[in-house]
Amino acid sequence: MTDSPEVFLDALKFDGAGLVGSIIQDIDYGEILMFAFTNREAIRRTLETGKVHFWSRSRGKLWLKGETSGHVQELVEARIDCDGDCLLLKVRQAGGACHEGYRSCFFRRWTGQSFEVPGTKVFDPKQVY
Repeated sequence: MTDSPEVFLDALKFDGAGLVGSIIQDIDYGEILMFAFTNREAIRRTLETGKVHFWSRSRGKLWLKGETSGHVQELVEARIDCDGDCLLLKVRQAGGACHEGYRSCFFRRWTGQSFEVPGTKVFDPKQVY
């Protein structure tokens, strides 16, 4: 990462709503954990604190991943795609990334006729939220 978050932020092309999509990947296992939107302030806070922040479109506010559950994401590496309109954030995930209790938000696999859930929950959302 750069010493100046502004250099990183200026390299991004935010959409009309001021957002950039962010793919979150586990640094140790390569697993895609989630996708979420970030705005300029969320990215700045992520780069400055080392903890991943997002912009919640549904709640209309900034949020720190894990602020309720304790399942924070520690930023290890930040990358920008060739167009500058998408981020890849490589993280160390504490607990599960998915609010439904799974390690990854991509826990449903299409079999060709239906979905199956090959994994198991890593926490009970009723006890966390």
